[in-house]
Amino acid sequence: MERAYHKWFSPALDKFMEILVFGHIGTPVIFFPTRSAHFYDFENWRIIDAMKDKIEGGHIQVYCVDSVDSESFYSDAPPPQRIARHMQYEKYILEEVIPFIRIQNRKRELIAAGCSLGGYHAVNIAFKYPSIFTKVVGMSARYDLTQPMPYFADLFDGYFDENIYFNMPNHFVPGISNPELLRQLRELDITLVIGREDTFLENNQHLSYSLRQIDVPHQLHIWDEEAHRPRYWREMVKIYL
Repeated sequence: MERAYHKWFSPALDKFMEILVFGHIGTPVIFFPTRSAHFYDFENWRIIDAMKDKIEGGHIQVYCVDSVDSESFYSDAPPPQRIARHMQYEKYILEEVIPFIRIQNRKRELIAAGCSLGGYHAVNIAFKYPSIFTKVVGMSARYDLTQPMPYFADLFDGYFDENIYFNMPNHFVPGISNPELLRQLRELDITLVIGREDTFLENNQHLSYSLRQIDVPHQLHIWDEEAHRPRYWREMVKIYL
């Protein structure tokens, strides 16, 4: 399997960022890491190996990006600074990573995917910019980071503003009424996957309900058990990516 490492200084984030690319042709996939994980963890967890046939067969090309979650959602900075850092990360993906992908790979299609908090990143950016993406896969993800639940805190400590609203799918999706945005969302291939015993099950069901209310086609797959571990994600990527 072709594997390439890239690193550049990001103007959006004012720091060096790293990325691993697997494969040389096929539909590009931006693969977001889980909470506190990095660009190399999907390889270490053998999730990339689980997609080996698709990558070597030229069906997909996987771009494993790094995250700055420890500087945004999980930092000790005041909540407005946390969401501001996240928005800088979004700018990095839009203005640096995607142009980099377009130079490497000329396919028009583009997939956003991720597991756990990476699934949040994938769904959030794909729903905000559906004209850029053609498919999104959120696995074991939480779509409202302001909602406290067992073992997971409100990541903004009760603070809420417009920037947070427009970065929480479970908040902004029900309010989407722009006809052009709705048209683009209806063309997006949307897959949500969650375990029946996963803490985030209700979050996924809420998002699915909101999508139905605005008539946006999607798939919600509920697996048995908690299904929030690499061994489950290795199976999910074989089916849904």
